[in-house]
Amino acid sequence: MIKIEKKEMLGSTFIDLFAGIGGFHLALDSLGSECLYASEWDKSAAKVYHNNFNIMPDGDITKVSELDIPKHDILCGGFPCQAFSISGKQKGFEDTRGTLFYEILRIVAYHKPKIVFLENVKNLIKHNNGETFVIIENSLIGLGYDVNWQIINTSHFGLPQNRERVYIIGFRKDLNVKNFKFPSPINTSVKLSDVLEENPIDAKVINRLDVEFYKNYIPQLQLFDSSSSINKPIQIGKVNKGGQGERIYHPEGHAITLSANGGGVGSKTGLYYINNQIRKLTPRECARLQGFPESFIIDESKSNAYKQFGNSVSVNVLQNILIEIVKSLKKHEQFSTSGVSNG
Repeated sequence: MIKIEKKEMLGSTFIDLFAGIGGFHLALDSLGSECLYASEWDKSAAKVYHNNFNIMPDGDITKVSELDIPKHDILCGGFPCQAFSISGKQKGFEDTRGTLFYEILRIVAYHKPKIVFLENVKNLIKHNNGETFVIIENSLIGLGYDVNWQIINTSHFGLPQNRERVYIIGFRKDLNVKNFKFPSPINTSVKLSDVLEENPIDAKVINRLDVEFYKNYIPQLQLFDSSSSINKPIQIGKVNKGGQGERIYHPEGHAITLSANGGGVGSKTGLYYINNQIRKLTPRECARLQGFPESFIIDESKSNAYKQFGNSVSVNVLQNILIEIVKSLKKHEQFSTSGVSNG
């Protein structure tokens, strides 16, 4: 997480749909916003959310009436992406998980929040030759929102993880927020080794006979200039055939995208050559790669924790976007001492 200055405070209220373990919550809370409601169908994730925020999310949002959801300024959510991901079958709105976007529309249509803030996989833009995203964009426009979107890589905002996601911002038209600009890349020099734990006891070490290090990337730290870093993953070898989860990366580069479901011996985190060992990342290291603070209470189950951080949003990216939202609201005089104006 990044430190938020007083002038960047947003205030306001929000609801957290498809909340996961609370990435949106952390970002909005850091800007002084109050969570009024959360929904998350996965019981393990909901428990982690409760442990950290003292709010127990409702379960299946399809069974929750919009009448029972509090009025709010901001609706946020990383709606299920499996229906659009290139790692899935890409059925989109034919998939039940894809149609959950319509639950967002149902709630937006009733409550008309000032801002809709959504996140999804990069492939959403191209899914079904772009028709899926057109439906999403036009649906929000039809409900009275000016829609902005951009693909952003977590690597560009101070977190050493290669993670491209599309972020969608809808401003209610009466806010008159025109020409909103997403944050420019910070490109802070940061590397995976900056977030690694020292001698972690829960790191899965890989000992195999079919390890191959590439000739030009012999895994020695002196090959890299310690005063700088390369803001992308550096593959230096492989196990087996080098498929997904079988590639070995150097800690002086960035981590690959954390995944909720990835396969291979390095499933969900990838493999890294650290202190003369090949290992997966630990849950705490995954938390750091997503911008979660050290105080965050992680699921006791490693399997659950990997899935949860693989599904999560990158907190630093959200914070930077929210800061730009604050600037736009101030510029268009839609900002009051109590946050986003009501109405």
